[in-house]
Amino acid sequence: MTYTFHPRGVCAQAMRVEVDDQGMIQKLEVVGGCSGNLQGIAALVRGMPAEEAIQRLKGIRCGFKDTSCPDQLARNLESAMHKQ
Repeated sequence: MTYTFHPRGVCAQAMRVEVDDQGMIQKLEVVGGCSGNLQGIAALVRGMPAEEAIQRLKGIRCGFKDTSCPDQLARNLESAMHKQ
């Protein structure tokens, strides 16, 4: 399943994540944001269970903001997966 999100309160404009039938993240693509950091996050979550990524990334803050790109990924992925 492929989920596309439009994060709020961060520099990234869109996130597209592919999750297989076993709940493993296969791919993450991000439009906008800090390219190097987001490529790193994409590499780290590839092959990771989506639920583990959610637990690890949810609540991370970016500077003075209440959220971050990793937090937005976690929150949106959690919401999308629970709607299934």
